[in-house]
Amino acid sequence: MALAGSPQAAGQAGGFHRISFTGKASEYFGIWIVNVLLTIVTLGIYSAWAKVRRNRYFYGNTVLLGRSFEYHARGVQILVGRLIVLGAFVVLNVLAAVVPFLVLLPTIVVLVALPWLVARGLRFAARVTSYRNVRFDFVGGAGGAFKAFILGGLLSVITLGILTPLASRWVSRYLGTNLRYGGKAFDTDPPLGPLYRSWLLSFLIALIGLGIIAILVAANFALIAAMVETPGSLAPEQQIPLIVSAVIGYIVIFATMGIAGLFYRAGVRNIAWSSTTFDGRHRLMSDVSRTRYTWIAISNVIVTIFTLGLMRPWAAVRLARYTWGHTGVTFSGDVGELFSRIEEQGSAVGAEFMDFEGFDFGF
Repeated sequence: MALAGSPQAAGQAGGFHRISFTGKASEYFGIWIVNVLLTIVTLGIYSAWAKVRRNRYFYGNTVLLGRSFEYHARGVQILVGRLIVLGAFVVLNVLAAVVPFLVLLPTIVVLVALPWLVARGLRFAARVTSYRNVRFDFVGGAGGAFKAFILGGLLSVITLGILTPLASRWVSRYLGTNLRYGGKAFDTDPPLGPLYRSWLLSFLIALIGLGIIAILVAANFALIAAMVETPGSLAPEQQIPLIVSAVIGYIVIFATMGIAGLFYRAGVRNIAWSSTTFDGRHRLMSDVSRTRYTWIAISNVIVTIFTLGLMRPWAAVRLARYTWGHTGVTFSGDVGELFSRIEEQGSAVGAEFMDFEGFDFGF
């Protein structure tokens, strides 16, 4: 594991520097298997500490300029946050069951509280993360979270995905423009044009899947119509083509929708990261290949399933190594001087967050 306090290499200057991930599957397997076993034995309670151990390993092996990131959350903070949310859900559902006219109360409370919980969760995640002993911060509020995650998601659904790039832009801007490091701001403003070009490719992939489904339905239309008009009228040998077509249809729809989603996710990552600046001068970059990213994600799932989950650590490390290896920052000016100023300005903030970071609500 890379050491967060390792000395900075001499002669580092401005220019482009890639992030790297130095973790190994064999190392992470030991952490992962203990997490799984203790989570099972404790009926899920240890999962809060499992999350801390996992994040500390992955953050501690994510390296920029010879220095790794650090994760400072404590298991009890995550457990308390989860218990608060779980307790609230239980109380609301009991009230809805006891008092019939309050049946919509849980839904209303969730819609009202969710943006606040998302904003608080993002603030917690930022404040328990540090680089070079300086904490991150997140200053976004509930209003921005409502627009980015709830309103954006709703618009995507009711427009059958046509406004998904707009929703992605809102999410990226909310996350990027409200992030701080050592008191200095990030800024993200991904253009809609590239987002829609990325969306169009995914949309075409999804259309291919729907087209195959339409062909299957057309090929079996007579049998489907007969089954609908007279249930139970089909002989067993007539049902076989329907069963085979249904299986093929499920595989096709899940495969094409999954590929479309992964292609879009990789495209949005590249556009959002490459549209982000830090302190108005230093630019972030992502250049993951959509094809390669999709292949890694899908093959990870397949390998994990066929090994009954035992290759999950290998899959997680493999994806982290690829994505972080295709992420970087272009620094303007002297890097050493930049971080010296940030460390001086950020020390007070770090001390404040060290005492109380709040709770992780699991969103």
